[in-house]
Amino acid sequence: MAEVSRRKRIWGWWFFDWASQPFHTLLVTFIFGPYFAGVAADFYLGSGLDEKAADAQAQATWSVCLAVSGLFIGFCAPVIGALADISGRRMRWIVLFSLMYIVGAAALWGLEPDGQAIWWIVFAFGVGFVGAEFALIFINSQLPDLGTSEEVGEISGSGFAFGYLGGLIALILVLVLLVEQSNGKTLAGLDPILGLDAGQMEGTRAVGPFTAIWFALFMIPYFLWFRERPRTGQRATLAGAIRLVIVSISKLRARRSLGFYLGSSMFYRDALNGLYGFGGVYARLVLDWEITLIGVFGIISLISSALFSWLGGKMDKRLGPKPVIIGSILILILVCVLIVGMSRAQIFGIALAEGSLVPDIIFFGCGVLIGGLGGVLQSASRSLMVRHTDPNYPTENFGLYGLSGRATAFIAPTLIGVTTAATQSARLGVSPVIGLFVLGLILLAWVKAEGDQT
Repeated sequence: MAEVSRRKRIWGWWFFDWASQPFHTLLVTFIFGPYFAGVAADFYLGSGLDEKAADAQAQATWSVCLAVSGLFIGFCAPVIGALADISGRRMRWIVLFSLMYIVGAAALWGLEPDGQAIWWIVFAFGVGFVGAEFALIFINSQLPDLGTSEEVGEISGSGFAFGYLGGLIALILVLVLLVEQSNGKTLAGLDPILGLDAGQMEGTRAVGPFTAIWFALFMIPYFLWFRERPRTGQRATLAGAIRLVIVSISKLRARRSLGFYLGSSMFYRDALNGLYGFGGVYARLVLDWEITLIGVFGIISLISSALFSWLGGKMDKRLGPKPVIIGSILILILVCVLIVGMSRAQIFGIALAEGSLVPDIIFFGCGVLIGGLGGVLQSASRSLMVRHTDPNYPTENFGLYGLSGRATAFIAPTLIGVTTAATQSARLGVSPVIGLFVLGLILLAWVKAEGDQT
């Protein structure tokens, strides 16, 4: 087989972001998540709850889904990463998790408007989500092989930008061809394609299979062009992997910067995932947006995500990842304060005229910043982790990074769910993410900007 050039390897690696981004764009944030919230709210309303309580219960159900999936990812990721590092066989794991992604996404077609399949869909979504996140851990661990510590920030940022561009194109396609408005037509004024029944929301439900097909198609360049390290020849066992993880965790006492960085990213990435997971739900339940309007909001957010991620990669190369992370968190905290202080009727207690478009305009602006700075934050975080990664155990190290991002992934959804239930307000329910961002920012003070590779 002909040798694959470094440039092709990088492009192959970037294509994972292009292929996988629609799971987060279409399913978690802008289309399926809000659709699930609306179906669940109607289901609970029909079971006897009043409208406000039904909305709160719908958001709490979505919280359970994200929290349980996140816990499973967090505690399994380091062990699976260690197994791959011991043997050097990573590609077969990526194939397995890709299959989980495809099956889980495709199964979301089953959520009919009557809501009878809610808990089956929660399980199916969890399977796809676990597959997507596990695959990402392995992909992230391949970043150190693509360039020097000075180069990986720009490579990471360009990868995120390319992925967001893919998510943008996928979102435009489903809004034009599939997702119904209340009048049964798509955003382009068309009937959903392939004879899909708008009355049964088949266009919106088809976003799950669409996402599965998109991923399967665009993973082909990754598998064709990316080449991993030679196998180690060692036999990997579960007991050996667990021992390796325990040793790695015990070493954190001596690796002060890495320990604080994992703790910091644990909180601020959980906060960011909370924003992603509940942004569309907030728009649906608090601002009463239609799914198609949320989709337009997503288009604007993704354009900013692609542009900001590319610029963030340039800033990372010039300034290093830590200042980029700090700046992104500070602005996101201000955005969260604004979202929590706003409703359809008021902003920080100042009443608005009935039917005012001010909340919509402000939330569109917030979407630009959440999407853009969220991409920058994830890209720079991946870059800073490379500076803390042992080159002999990249997957296991990024497994710890996955653990830090997912071991407490139940916190944001759980806090949002508890706060929503306590306040009976989907708007105030989002407020815990502010505290998580602040905690992450504080812990960054003890993180070395240049890392502490061993």
